[in-house]
Amino acid sequence: MEKVGSYEFLAEPFHCDFSQRLFMGHLGNHMLNAADFHSSARGFGMKYLLTIQRSWVLSRLAIEMEEMPQMYTKFNVETWVESAMRYFTSRNFRVVGEDGKVYGYGRSIWAMIDTESRQPTDIFAIDNGAINNWIVKDKECPIDKGGRVKMSENAEFVRTIDTQYNDVDINGHINSVKYIEHVLDLWPLDWYRQHCIRRFEIAYVAEAHAGDSLSFYRESEGTDTFNIRIVKTSPDSEEPVEVCRSKVIFNF
Repeated sequence: MEKVGSYEFLAEPFHCDFSQRLFMGHLGNHMLNAADFHSSARGFGMKYLLTIQRSWVLSRLAIEMEEMPQMYTKFNVETWVESAMRYFTSRNFRVVGEDGKVYGYGRSIWAMIDTESRQPTDIFAIDNGAINNWIVKDKECPIDKGGRVKMSENAEFVRTIDTQYNDVDINGHINSVKYIEHVLDLWPLDWYRQHCIRRFEIAYVAEAHAGDSLSFYRESEGTDTFNIRIVKTSPDSEEPVEVCRSKVIFNF
């Protein structure tokens, strides 16, 4: 079995926006599916982990695109493990068309958690550290890894939303991709008629659950870059808790 996995997807029409190009959220979902297909085939995927009270949780994701696939376009998401440490592993992605056209790349960092305690657990304890057999160090992923998103106390409050059934994933918390969709909804439709997303970054700090309210704060960094902070308020506590930060870079 190859160390690099490659999985075919289709830019389905109802996964595309008004420009007939794939939504960023759906691309993120395809990347997460590719990660699961890759890890499951190699013995450390979600289906097996859940039987031993373990699960992968996305910690960071960065996607940088030259272009989004158009409606009905078939494309492959390639994925490979770049490195692994005791509590975190880094996984990369390349989005490439049937004709070899490279649409863009992704970088991600994952933690393995105990599903009962919700605490990080030792990745190398799974099958005697078998993940080390799949590390690829010489495949290029030319996009920046990203860093901490810096925000001041002057960030603009944009809106608060309630979380519902459709926001919750198999881990029982708010789905990673739902945050992407909620962040990108901070700009109106007319904005996207003139701007394309070039890079999207998100770093998850804490879990949110159904019933929590999410408040979004936005701050500009130049004319094309925006930083976002998401804070939750839970029904059983009015104390706000930061759950993630995001950076969005647009092309004009």
